[in-house]
Amino acid sequence: MRITQGTFSYLPDFTDEEIAAQVRYSVDNGWALAVEYTDDPHPRNVYWEMWGLPYFDVHEVEAVVGEVNRCRETYPDQYIRLCAYDAKLGRQTTALAFIVNRPKNEPGFRLARTEGPGRTLAYTMAPYAADAPHGGRYNGRSAESGKKK
Repeated sequence: MRITQGTFSYLPDFTDEEIAAQVRYSVDNGWALAVEYTDDPHPRNVYWEMWGLPYFDVHEVEAVVGEVNRCRETYPDQYIRLCAYDAKLGRQTTALAFIVNRPKNEPGFRLARTEGPGRTLAYTMAPYAADAPHGGRYNGRSAESGKKK
């Protein structure tokens, strides 16, 4: 199962040239950019780790794409997304966000059903990857030792 989050989530993964085109569009609109990564891509996990600081005054497309690639080199087995923030309304509003890197193996989610009073049903999603410790969910490393299993 492929994680579908953000803009373009049902399209094939973007090439660096296609990512650069979206960065150019964002810069042309005056949006600040940020690179984020995580090993917990649950749809309700909105707090991904930031790769450096947001690029508020960076207008060079190559610089932003370069940071995406440096993040990919450092975290090849994690989800990485590029976010663009629009401040026109007096607050930073997400204008664009899309995944630019995925782990080679995406194990997906399980759906858990809970029965409640009056025959009500509640459903919860849990990623299979969350069974492994944080930091070792996709790369086969344990979080405690940092060594391959």
